[in-house]
Amino acid sequence: MRVLLEVAHILIGVFAAALIARAAAWSYPRATDDIWLVAYACMAAVVVMGIGPVRRAVTDDASPLAANAEDTAHG
Repeated sequence: MRVLLEVAHILIGVFAAALIARAAAWSYPRATDDIWLVAYACMAAVVVMGIGPVRRAVTDDASPLAANAEDTAHG
């Protein structure tokens, strides 16, 4: 569940960056290419910054399962 939540945060961040870039490109058409270049860099940064929380969420979600498996295996 935590992994799903962290991935949702990443997707929301990428969507927000795209939405802001679209509005900025619409409002200033002469700099559309530059605006989208910065937006793509921001989207990449959102994904890179989200890797750590996703890895921690995978570890946290797997820990109770491993503990439960050991408890049931040993009776």
